[in-house]
Amino acid sequence: MQFAYAAYMSLLLLTLAHDQHRWNQSLATSDPFYPSPWMDPNADGWQEAYAKARAFVSQMTLLEKVNLTTGTGWASEQCVGQVGAIPRLGLRSLCMHDAPVGIRGTDYNSVFPSGQTAAATFDRALIHQRGYAMGMEAKGKGVTVLLGPVAGPLGRMPEGGRNWEGFSPDPVLTGIGMMESVRGIQEAGTVACAKHFIGNEQEHFRQVGEAHGYGYNISETLSSNIDDKTMHELYLWPFADAVRAGVGSVMCSYQQVNNSYGCQNSKLLNNLLKDELGFQGFIMSDWQAQHTGAASAVAGLDMSMPGDTEFNTGVSYWGANLTLAVVNGTVPEYRIDDMALRIMAAYFKVGKTIEQPPINMDFWTSDTYGPVHWAAGKGYQQINFHVDVRGDHGNLIREIAAKGTVLLKNTGSLPLNKPKFVAVIGEDAGPNPNGPNSCPDRGCDNGTLAMGWGSGSANFPYLVTPDYALQAQAIKDGTRYESILTNYAWSQTKALVSQANATAIVFVNADSGEGYINVDGNEGDRKNLTLWRSGDALVKNVSSLCSNTIVVIHSTGPVLVTDWYDNPNITAILWAGIPGQESGNSITDVLYGKVNPSARTPFTWGATRESYGTDVMYKPNNGDGPPQQDFAEGVFIDYRYFDKADTPLIYEFGHGLSYTTFEYSNIRVEKSNAGTYTPTTGKTAAAPTFGNFSTNLEDYVFPTNLEYIYQYIYPYLNTSDARNASADPHYGGTAEEFLPPHATDSSPQPLLRAAGRSSPGGNRQLYDVLYTVTADIKNTGAIPGDEVPQLYVSLGGPDDPKVQLRDFDRIRIDPGQTVPFRGKLTRRDLSNWDPAVQDWVISEYPKTVFVGPSSRKLALKADLS
Repeated sequence: MQFAYAAYMSLLLLTLAHDQHRWNQSLATSDPFYPSPWMDPNADGWQEAYAKARAFVSQMTLLEKVNLTTGTGWASEQCVGQVGAIPRLGLRSLCMHDAPVGIRGTDYNSVFPSGQTAAATFDRALIHQRGYAMGMEAKGKGVTVLLGPVAGPLGRMPEGGRNWEGFSPDPVLTGIGMMESVRGIQEAGTVACAKHFIGNEQEHFRQVGEAHGYGYNISETLSSNIDDKTMHELYLWPFADAVRAGVGSVMCSYQQVNNSYGCQNSKLLNNLLKDELGFQGFIMSDWQAQHTGAASAVAGLDMSMPGDTEFNTGVSYWGANLTLAVVNGTVPEYRIDDMALRIMAAYFKVGKTIEQPPINMDFWTSDTYGPVHWAAGKGYQQINFHVDVRGDHGNLIREIAAKGTVLLKNTGSLPLNKPKFVAVIGEDAGPNPNGPNSCPDRGCDNGTLAMGWGSGSANFPYLVTPDYALQAQAIKDGTRYESILTNYAWSQTKALVSQANATAIVFVNADSGEGYINVDGNEGDRKNLTLWRSGDALVKNVSSLCSNTIVVIHSTGPVLVTDWYDNPNITAILWAGIPGQESGNSITDVLYGKVNPSARTPFTWGATRESYGTDVMYKPNNGDGPPQQDFAEGVFIDYRYFDKADTPLIYEFGHGLSYTTFEYSNIRVEKSNAGTYTPTTGKTAAAPTFGNFSTNLEDYVFPTNLEYIYQYIYPYLNTSDARNASADPHYGGTAEEFLPPHATDSSPQPLLRAAGRSSPGGNRQLYDVLYTVTADIKNTGAIPGDEVPQLYVSLGGPDDPKVQLRDFDRIRIDPGQTVPFRGKLTRRDLSNWDPAVQDWVISEYPKTVFVGPSSRKLALKADLS
């Protein structure tokens, strides 16, 4: 049992004292913020959950609290991550499990469209339904915490490998995606986990070991250097929406922010998340993102995942070390109580009771029987019950993917109506010849792209390919149909698409994913923004011969279409995103007009790679030290940068066509009677403690009647001698020697002026509606369709974006019908973050509102008084 070494490592790191300040003084820094805020029993939406948690935690021993907060180790049990059970009180181990598109590594689960594709629907209700369905499937498998939704990465760089797991580089669109997803997941009885907090914008250099594996010599992870204004107005914005929605957990990220690791950065966790935003749930580490013991506890971390310092070592910064740190006073009593309270409050908030059904799946194997403790090979039993949790979610997936397909261009060839001859070209139309789940964690690009790669992946229960669905439609219509499912059979392709009456549909893609997988030299992040597998050449070649060429793009973000998009032979272009298991059915629905497209692109399509103004850092820039990535562009990413720099673009943010037409008119602005903004004042109550633990180390020694499981992480000490238990020859120092000032303070603390008094999300007056903007939208075409009016605002200052999205709706309108659009502007929508005042402030610059179908088509405008 490696308790001694673990304790030594933890306490050795404590002697670094200022865990957040190990950097060259010339580099960006992160101010310390202590103590870690404790739960507010009166927080909106949390009162009942807090009361239940308090009643439960007050019965727990210190060992049980440590067990609840410490992961049991990589592959030690059935889920991607679990914490220890509390059998004395009837609580089974809590299961933390991926993923953003479905339950990872199991069977009889659904694969949903990506968050990015869901965002393209601009449909709150569909995003909510997606979250609810995912929450139901997780609950049906025995999952306690679903590790999503994703607001980090936000999408600073279009090449970012995991952008597809999130929603959009626009903070408002992502914020609404987060809010509706959290509500849906948690209404289904599963705790949502907003991730990755924060500034986790690229895969390169996010972990030292991973970087070493690719041959990069760095000693610490990349530092995302973000100023206070940019943090609030851009990257923190969608997390605030998640907190306001009542999210139960937040996952801190791998990389550093201003040269302090995300999972021990007190500025991020204590100040921004728990204090300013009033987050009442618990913060868990990303897997192996914890770097210290007591230091991370006082900095705000509540749960370590998966528990071991490195996979399959059995060594932990917490576990026995946390037990010892609480007993000797290094970690204050209130902090371990608050950690347990936060976890159990999140648990109760979603309607869970102590008596939970067992976990009925196993991530590590698909075998029905096997060891429940996978790493140790112990506890042979039935571990997979193959429970089918899909319900009728296939229909929802098909609807979301279709309504998330953006019609970028159409000169009249769509919708198809019993065409005489359809020729489908491209590998992306067909199946992976080895099966849809043949590449681990989808780490390849074989066949049609319906999911990116990495921990955000899931196993397909089936995958409807475009070739399959389009052929079925062709047979139904009596259409001649042929397909060539490769990008490289040019002589055969030329012979096919050159024939008379051909409608050629070319399927192309561009993939990406998480950094631990390298696909064709793409180390998570994309190497470039071109199409994969010679896709651009395929499009150019087919369109040079066929005057009716339709291009369908499956991708994890924008690609460069500059060289061919305006070719007159290319009559239509569609972005179908990452559609999930119903891919073929969804694109067929759109191509044939069963679904009138109305999706909007959730990012900008630039003319060149350089036109975005940001890019992935592919090579370290700080010797062997932590790479330094300065977010010098501030809030100007994606369309905000294109508007400011006037760089060339092809399709603007929010662009999307329909098979009908719409007309905008009659903008009106109504001012509300909201009062003036009042900053929060006063103090919190003192930290609650239960005072129910012993200081006798004999009570914490590993029980003689308990079987030790190899590599399993326990809360027990290996000896009752404190010095030997710690394995630290200097053991015996005080917390004041180890930790920053105020880290153990449990007295009443002043409330921040921007924080809410019992109001998760910040000062509740930030969400007062100041203006309602209305406009009339008329369907001037011949068929019904959905329109997506978008409300933008100009804040008027010299350092403000030209326009910023603030609200939107998706409205169904019949031919000739006129319907009203109503958009709302809150105080937050009209404010800037003032770093000096540390609060949101409405500037004196004139404000203007705009309404239109995209960020560059804003025919309606009005001034705000």
